[in-house]
Amino acid sequence: MDFSAFPPLAAVLDAAHAALLGLAAFLEPLAGPTAAALAIVLVTLAVRALLIPLGVLQVRAEVARRRLAPKLADLQKRYRKNPELLQRKMLELYRAEGVSPFAGMLPALAQLPIVSVLYGVAVSPTLNGHPNELLRETLFGAPLGFSLPTLLASPSVAVLVPLVLLLGMAIVAWFTRRQTLRMTAAAPTTEGPLVGMTGTLSWLSFVTVVIAAFVPLAAALYLAVSTTWTFAERTILRRRLAGAR
Repeated sequence: MDFSAFPPLAAVLDAAHAALLGLAAFLEPLAGPTAAALAIVLVTLAVRALLIPLGVLQVRAEVARRRLAPKLADLQKRYRKNPELLQRKMLELYRAEGVSPFAGMLPALAQLPIVSVLYGVAVSPTLNGHPNELLRETLFGAPLGFSLPTLLASPSVAVLVPLVLLLGMAIVAWFTRRQTLRMTAAAPTTEGPLVGMTGTLSWLSFVTVVIAAFVPLAAALYLAVSTTWTFAERTILRRRLAGAR
């Protein structure tokens, strides 16, 4: 089912598409053929900047959970044979400390519609019944509507563009994983969002790299900018709010 064809969503995507094309036209005297790609980068950065307050809430919730981790671990040792009592004691601890176990989820859900619109524009070949003109533009000769497999089918210098993006994303994903492993080691507990993050789940940050390899270059560009921003934002906020290293 193509959700982008749903009338209300189609209208929103079409409006975002028109705004991006308008910005690209404004940037064209400065950026030339890369104006559309630059518009995607600038809009992504602007949206992520507007969402900083939600990022702060997420990191504050994360810091609070890390602060409670030793107490939670102690409760799990004491009541591990009684799951119902364990859950009640954990909720009592959260309540006494003024921390919600779901505090970090709400900001993530709040920003989902906004980032989904940006991603939808970057990945949809048609919008509201007409072709996505944005995907006809190029970035250093690589069409924004082409994915890496498409470019590999007809090898040219343009294939270097998505390869460089993917390499950059892989580096960011590696640093993200390393940061997650450090956080897990600093807050050992069998409860919470960091469960299992020292194993297979610690590689989740690389899933975005795989996705970027198969979506249009416009979407890969959006994902590259967004994931880099997320890593930088979280690193800065964690250091300021919790002194993390």
